[in-house]
Amino acid sequence: MPSYTLLINQKSYTVEAEEAMPLLWVIRDLVGLTGTKFGCGIAQCGACTVHLNGTPVRACSIPVSAVANQPVTTIEGLSFDNSHPVQQAWIEEQVPQCGYCQSGQIMTAAAFLKDNPNPTDQDINLAMQGHICRCSTYTRIRKAIKKAASLAKKLPTE
Repeated sequence: MPSYTLLINQKSYTVEAEEAMPLLWVIRDLVGLTGTKFGCGIAQCGACTVHLNGTPVRACSIPVSAVANQPVTTIEGLSFDNSHPVQQAWIEEQVPQCGYCQSGQIMTAAAFLKDNPNPTDQDINLAMQGHICRCSTYTRIRKAIKKAASLAKKLPTE
């Protein structure tokens, strides 16, 4: 079985996995980070979204062989203390009901806000399309993204 070195949340992991094993299963089963969820397995629901080189991707559809030596960020690595503006906004707006899809929603929202710090409702709807929330918290998600944009503006810049 091939061995891969992965950089997940700024920490190096060496794993043995079949080259076609989805990144999702490597993250959850081999590395032990369970914040990234399995939803549909066909990259349609967004529950498994992580950042690969800073870009949101569906971890259920990317083989581990395609990500070796590239930085991966999971929900656990977005911040280690829920201090990321998107996480703060999600908490303040009480977005989750069941919470199952929320790590994927948060990861997409965080990447989106890097490129669009002043989103409109239409921008948010477009950026978040393809994420399925069975609890239908879409209104709270949109509100939290706007709040996160506001919170991010208050952070000190380097």
